Amino acid sequence: MSKHYEILVVGGGNAGISSAAQLLRKKPGLKIGIIEPSEKHYYQPAWTLVGGGAYKMEATIRDQKDCMPKGADWIKDAAESFDADNNVVKCTSGDEYSYDVLILTPGIQLDWHKIKGAKESLGKNGVTTNYMPQYAPYTWETIRNFKRGNAIFTNPNTPIKCGGAPQKIMYLASDYFRKNGILSRTNVHFYSGGGVIFGVEKYAKSLLEVVNRYGIKLHYKHNLVEIKGDEKIAIFETTDEHGKSFLVEQPFDMIHVTPPQSAPDFIKRSPFAIPDTAWPADTPKIPGQFSDGYLGWIDVDKYTLQHNRYPNVFACGDAANTPNAKTGAAIRKQVPVMVGNILTYMSKKSPVHKYNGYGSCPLVTGYGKLILAEFDYNNQPIETFPFDQSKERWSMWMLKKHILPWLYWNKILKGTA
Repeated sequence: MSKHYEILVVGGGNAGISSAAQLLRKKPGLKIGIIEPSEKHYYQPAWTLVGGGAYKMEATIRDQKDCMPKGADWIKDAAESFDADNNVVKCTSGDEYSYDVLILTPGIQLDWHKIKGAKESLGKNGVTTNYMPQYAPYTWETIRNFKRGNAIFTNPNTPIKCGGAPQKIMYLASDYFRKNGILSRTNVHFYSGGGVIFGVEKYAKSLLEVVNRYGIKLHYKHNLVEIKGDEKIAIFETTDEHGKSFLVEQPFDMIHVTPPQSAPDFIKRSPFAIPDTAWPADTPKIPGQFSDGYLGWIDVDKYTLQHNRYPNVFACGDAANTPNAKTGAAIRKQVPVMVGNILTYMSKKSPVHKYNGYGSCPLVTGYGKLILAEFDYNNQPIETFPFDQSKERWSMWMLKKHILPWLYWNKILKGTA
């Protein structure tokens, strides 16, 4: 296996694989290496449906080797550090790889350590999450066995992948409770670190109608900080009208937790993170031992996806600092822009391709119901279909459940969509 690549990709998820595949289609023969330690590849957008009992977990998993593009080297290792001045990536094995162009697509990190007691509580006492594959089936078990009481769904105050996911499972659970005659003896609560139900007004109006239909109680600016699993108590931090913070305790019978998220730690420690959010040099390199404010997103131009300080470095996907929804749909629009600009850079020309911030969130609002939100950097709808996508539709549910997974495995990862 080569130690030098024309293009080296860090991360073998959606963004990394589809980027390499598109590059090889446009310029066959490129020497491309993909650094990725995982043996399995996941279609994560379906985990909400798994948690709602409408999809099989095994259908979301494939062997990583079967997803890698032909013509690229799979470096089965994990990136650890970067020597940006000498164009070198060092891996946890100690091996080093050099590059002409570096693509950073490392995905996003789940910061469970920021919620005291959360990770230890998962998978028992009704504490669950769809953000980890081993617990999405437990979400369905928890919903199916729920009889009455408080059902809590949380959303943190950090950017997250699939921003609608905390709500989607709440709506599926509420619809299940309704269909089984227990919604009337259930208190469904949505505790969010944010200040609105959704950032695009057109879709927010429709979602508030859904909230009212299920009788969901909304609690904005409440950030989950602790779970006492054995006692079945969740503790949230919020502020009063004077800006003074205080804690609120909420008993639960089930709780779906969406953890705070950030760029992976090895990106935070790198020269590629936004300077003001990078890991401070005098801080111990131990998870949980740094300020919560250091999210460490990769410092790229939001239009060209080229790094702002290292012109031979590009990034897209969840770890980039682009202010769009962190979704697979965004990646599908980012990748062609980034690929085009990489080839332009390799031809010693300035970037010409621009990403407009497109993001899409298929908002499941019940079984057989979905609002397809599509919008740009300005939170303006840019819809694909010739109808009002803010309305719940069965056809969009079918798109989510059947068409998008097929598109992912058969087109997106192969660089043809």
